[in-house]
Amino acid sequence: RRGGIIDIFPIGADYPARIELWGNEVDSIRQFDPSSQRSTDMIDSFHVIPADEILPGLTSFEELDRMMASIDVTNCTEQARDRLREEFDQLLDGQQLDDLGFYAGFFNRGSLLDYFPKDGLVVMYRPSEIAGAAWDLEERTHQLRETKEQRGELPANFPSSHLLWQDINHAIESFDKVLEVTPWGAEELDYHDAIVLPFSSPPSYFGKLEGFVDDVRELGKDSHRVVAVTNHARRLIEILADYGVGATLPDELEALPEPPIVTVLQSEAGGLNEGFVLSLENQKLAVYSDLEIFGVAKQRRTRRRSTAAMRDAFLAEISPGDYVVHVEHGIGRFMGVGHMAKDEEKKGAEYLILQYAQSDKLYVPLDHLDRVTGYVAPLDRAPNLTRLGTQEWKRAKERAEHSTREMAAELLTLYASRELVEGHAFKPDSVWQNELEESFPFEETADQLSTLAEVKADMEGTKPMDRLVCGDVGYGKTEIALRAAFKAVMDGKQVAVLVPTTVLAQQHYATFSQRLSAYPTTVEVLSRFRTDKEQQEVLEGLASGRVDIVIGTHRLIQKDVKFKDLGLVVVDEEQRFGVAHKERLKQMRQEVDVLTLTATPIPRTLHMSMAGVRDMSTIDTPPEERLPIKTYVSEFSDELIREAILRELDRQGQVYFLHNRVHNIDYMAQYVNRLVPEAEIGVAHGQMAEGELEQVMLDFASGKMDVLVCTTIIESGLDIPNVNTLIVNRADSFGLAQLYQLRGRVGRSARRAYAYLLIPPAKGLTEPAEKRLKAMLAATELGAGFRIAMKDLEIRGAGNILGAEQSGQIHAVGFDLYTRLLSNAVEELRAMRDNGRTPGQPGENEVDISQLLPEGSLSGQPSTVLEPEYGAVVELGIPASVPEDYIDDLSTRLGIYQRLVQLKDVEQVGDMEDELRDRFGPVP
Repeated sequence: RRGGIIDIFPIGADYPARIELWGNEVDSIRQFDPSSQRSTDMIDSFHVIPADEILPGLTSFEELDRMMASIDVTNCTEQARDRLREEFDQLLDGQQLDDLGFYAGFFNRGSLLDYFPKDGLVVMYRPSEIAGAAWDLEERTHQLRETKEQRGELPANFPSSHLLWQDINHAIESFDKVLEVTPWGAEELDYHDAIVLPFSSPPSYFGKLEGFVDDVRELGKDSHRVVAVTNHARRLIEILADYGVGATLPDELEALPEPPIVTVLQSEAGGLNEGFVLSLENQKLAVYSDLEIFGVAKQRRTRRRSTAAMRDAFLAEISPGDYVVHVEHGIGRFMGVGHMAKDEEKKGAEYLILQYAQSDKLYVPLDHLDRVTGYVAPLDRAPNLTRLGTQEWKRAKERAEHSTREMAAELLTLYASRELVEGHAFKPDSVWQNELEESFPFEETADQLSTLAEVKADMEGTKPMDRLVCGDVGYGKTEIALRAAFKAVMDGKQVAVLVPTTVLAQQHYATFSQRLSAYPTTVEVLSRFRTDKEQQEVLEGLASGRVDIVIGTHRLIQKDVKFKDLGLVVVDEEQRFGVAHKERLKQMRQEVDVLTLTATPIPRTLHMSMAGVRDMSTIDTPPEERLPIKTYVSEFSDELIREAILRELDRQGQVYFLHNRVHNIDYMAQYVNRLVPEAEIGVAHGQMAEGELEQVMLDFASGKMDVLVCTTIIESGLDIPNVNTLIVNRADSFGLAQLYQLRGRVGRSARRAYAYLLIPPAKGLTEPAEKRLKAMLAATELGAGFRIAMKDLEIRGAGNILGAEQSGQIHAVGFDLYTRLLSNAVEELRAMRDNGRTPGQPGENEVDISQLLPEGSLSGQPSTVLEPEYGAVVELGIPASVPEDYIDDLSTRLGIYQRLVQLKDVEQVGDMEDELRDRFGPVP
């Protein structure tokens, strides 16, 4: 609530609502865009439903006080009593608790069934499974409660937060009409009034199309009708025609054609989730979906909501104690915001307070905010604060600028050399290409689509592509690679996909094979999981042109691998390959199109500053249905591990248990097995025999195991959407970047994922370890890679692109200033090149940009020093500030100040005034 304005985002609503009050009356209600915060439409009314199923406000204070007074805490430890008393007081004061579910028994004493009329209809889908799940939950809750009571953590008469199944069952039986739906046949049931529905499930073929065609042919012979609803309609008709089966693709379906003609329908919107067979007397109608035919179904597309815009205002993210960079004064520490009331003119004006070396303070007026940026550099060591009044900062800036100019010259030389090489220009998309892309099982994000457009434009151009695609784990880079690979194959070229680990090679092989199963494309894998004989067959297939796409580790760039007509190389996580491999890739870049993927996020500022010297695409937006990962840091606890695993198994999911010690990993697997005997446990680590590791990973991916006790072998790109719980043992021993990458292995579907970071009990964490774990808790937002907690990982990403030498310069002046210097250097050198200042004709396919530079600019002093680009400052002699009682939240207020400073013309000022009036009420 802000003054006369209240913003509410009701659960289930597409947009939030802004209520403007006139005294105690509602003056207007407007919908607004959560990313821009601007109002969009006037509305008459909207519904607000509770955001939680536990509603303390519905229980009277007296009743709550009486219930809490009756709790017998005599069996509890002193620590548990203190905690309960403190939380009881908070509840009685009307405060919100983080774990309100623990106290549900005080507020909720009924179920939804109590609110329905008894003459209503209750439908129970698979009643025996409902009962089984309810009894399991009840038993586990009872076991956990007993353990906590014995330890003195829970009072004996504490009300349960769950209803008993027998009470729910009794409530269901009290209804007049109960319909039970079960997949089992009526002969297995003892109901007298059972109705048998004549539906059954068709067989699944998983892309083995001969079996599908044989069954379709048999159905046609017996005069049964067949319908296929697919995203690959034209391709399926071609496949059926190749096997001599007639098929039709009608625009409108008025009546099914006579057998044996198969009806093929193009899937629209959500399509068909799965097929069915309807049997009536002597006739059958068999309806197949992509799930049965190809083994993959397209998910129902959801309407896209606008993604929250990236805010330029870094000050909304920093807090007192954080490091900042003032472009003129250097690196200081942000201490907060204060007033200087000495001058009457400046009365009420706010200042940023920055602390420098020797406790010197600098007061920065808020109209100078554009001169201050957040200090971003690797978290492993703190920067030195600059001494005010010395040449120290000027020298650091000059060194960094000199370094960026060298960097820019090197990049431009490489880029210009590539401009002179004639490559293969791929043809525009084919019909099959469009069909394959339509069959993608998910909604593409805007970033994915723009990246794909950039990749295709590169491929269709005459110079060899060399594009880097950066995107967070699970944001859809593999799909971009797959579509690029298919485009190359459609133009008669071969594709090599290079990955850092054998496990990832198998994963990509499975993905590519499944997605391309409808098309005449041969996909193979070359890794240590293959026997010598199998490897030899793949090599022969590459040389003869029989193999279209090969996926493999560095084995692919050895000298005995010969391609008939290689057109595209896809490299996944290039920074994980050795120097020799990188050199070989450098040669390849001169000859064929190269697409490089990395999951290490690259800051957008670096992306922008390298525009025109390095082709980069970034994917910042998470898939639409993805939820942030709930992260917990906890001491190692048997109960927590058991409960976390069983909770995941309850929803038919799987679990990674990460234990990064090979010498005792088998012992840890046995330990987990003792805690959760009902789970099937597997073990995976890099020192296992090749065939054994492959088998374990395949078994786990196919759902034969519930829990995989493993090392960091899962870190690289493993994608198993059914794994949505990660337990990391000794999380304090991992780096922040590694923890973030590991956590990205879960939460790759529409389900909520959980990460439990376990630390040893009663062990003092080192300060860096504590910082890392706190950062992980803070970075729960999706794409949190752009937040302060993830800056460490970004700088590593920048280091991978720029090289180790530049990392030192980033540390000296901070990342934001470094990227501005690099951007300036690139622009200046490109301008020189474009103006034709080339002193001599270079050798074939070589351009030496360093010859374009002014004398001495790459050795000794730089020719220019970054000059601040500030406009004129007009002193009006009146106080100018945003009052605290107008915008009371400090980070929001600082963000507004920063945007005000960046306004360029009168029109922008007017827009800003409109926005302030819309968001906060009349401008003071």
